[in-house]
Amino acid sequence: MTDFYAQILTVAQTTTAAVGQTLLEQFGQAEADLKADGSLVTACDRWADQALRERLQSHFPDHGVLSEEVEHIFPDRDWCWVIDPIDGTTNFTRGIPIWGISLGLLYRGIPVFGYVAMPPLNQNFYGYWPGETGLTMPTAAFLNQRPIHSSQAAPGPQQFFSLCARSTQVMAQPFPCKIRMLGSAAYNLLIVGAGWALGAVEATPKIWDIAAVWAILQAAGATWVALDGADPFPLVVGQDYGRQPYPTLVTAQATWVPLFQPLVAGVHQTLD
Repeated sequence: MTDFYAQILTVAQTTTAAVGQTLLEQFGQAEADLKADGSLVTACDRWADQALRERLQSHFPDHGVLSEEVEHIFPDRDWCWVIDPIDGTTNFTRGIPIWGISLGLLYRGIPVFGYVAMPPLNQNFYGYWPGETGLTMPTAAFLNQRPIHSSQAAPGPQQFFSLCARSTQVMAQPFPCKIRMLGSAAYNLLIVGAGWALGAVEATPKIWDIAAVWAILQAAGATWVALDGADPFPLVVGQDYGRQPYPTLVTAQATWVPLFQPLVAGVHQTLD
């Protein structure tokens, strides 16, 4: 691993650990306000957003930053971090220990590294995925420094599939797996990469929900399907990504896309 890729991992680890420790002190106590899109935001989200931006820019002054609470315009930089300061804010405010800090690093608009820390669970997911960027870098995904890979199991009544709050209409039809709903977009998708679920769907994730997990999941062998048919990446310089949703299906194996995609197609149709 080159010095640069070792550095981005170290910075992601130390940054999320420091911010996560402070957030744990406020976990279950923060009061939330309602944003225009119907999601919740707390003073902790805003503090963490600023703390993460400052720490990343102190280490990588030439990198751009997109963040959920502040900066939504994609900058004209080769390298750009995409930050979700608290993924799972509702869980955070209610004392439910499924929330995390998400950092995705993009090269020319495409995620090539992702780090998602889940402080209450002591779980840290990360992965490198060069894709078609031309970068020479490792292709691997990890949970707490141990390699992870998506499941090779076939769908069945003892296998899991994860939903989001806006995709519950899926349950109105027979479904080939047990349903789970965890309250964190990143974690919903990451459990596929970890091999714990065979699939997951997110109806309205934003760019900060998916940038980090895009790299981790594909490095872990999972398959990503854009339910609106539009490739999420590369991002476009100067475009505002504050309101853009990315309806997403992730499956443990490409083999299961034809099975799951028709079952969740209504998730995208309800957004039209």
